[in-house]
Amino acid sequence: MQQQETQHILVTEDLSIGYSSKKTIKIVAEKIQLQLKKGTFVSLLGKNGIGKSTLLRTLSNVQKPLQGNIYINQKNVKQFNSNQLATCISLVLTERLPESQLSVFELVALGRQPYTNWVDHLTTFDIEKINTAMELTEITHLASQYYYELSDGQFQRVLIARALAQDTSLIILDEPTAHLDLHHTLQIFRVLKKLVTETSKTILISTHEVNLAIKFSDEIALMNENSFYKDTSDKLIENNLFDSLFLDEMIHFDKNLRQFIIK
Repeated sequence: MQQQETQHILVTEDLSIGYSSKKTIKIVAEKIQLQLKKGTFVSLLGKNGIGKSTLLRTLSNVQKPLQGNIYINQKNVKQFNSNQLATCISLVLTERLPESQLSVFELVALGRQPYTNWVDHLTTFDIEKINTAMELTEITHLASQYYYELSDGQFQRVLIARALAQDTSLIILDEPTAHLDLHHTLQIFRVLKKLVTETSKTILISTHEVNLAIKFSDEIALMNENSFYKDTSDKLIENNLFDSLFLDEMIHFDKNLRQFIIK
């Protein structure tokens, strides 16, 4: 790899993603060049089925790339063991957790497992990290509640707090506002933007909330069938790149309003 600037948390080189078996290889997207800067909020946009979740799982090493390389802090992901990677990347998925009697505090505390060797012993430093994560995500008042008693919006903030307690430089979230109403969706975007501002962590999310992504994100990655772009929303708007996001005559991107509208 050529020497990358130290401000880049994540860099990909000619990354191809998809699925392989003994007989077949299904390429979802290829030759993806992505760089994520320290302390930025980046939204990944694309239509359903385009491969956003596949890309996020590949970047977080949940599944292997078909080709190319991924570097975290200038080190190839292949050189990390699972525990080392867990101190660099935290991942928030949309699926519900198995039934348990965990409280909100206990669930957030699971984010400290990479540092406690998977044993139930929290140091004063661990507890400080957990409490800070709950404060930043505004869930301190929920600490003693069981997680299954929470609303979907509250539960999503708990998962974000767990990722924050993990204290990684990069947090990846797959559709964090799926199934949330407008109020809680806006709240999640506001919390994520606040975390980037106050902690200088890098946050990458996939989302269908295009208008909110344009409003809150520092940069946007657009994923189409044959292209992949990442830039500021201003640059993407200037180059008319949002026009190809939805191939529907009823949906139109208004450059003056900086949002999609229904004709």
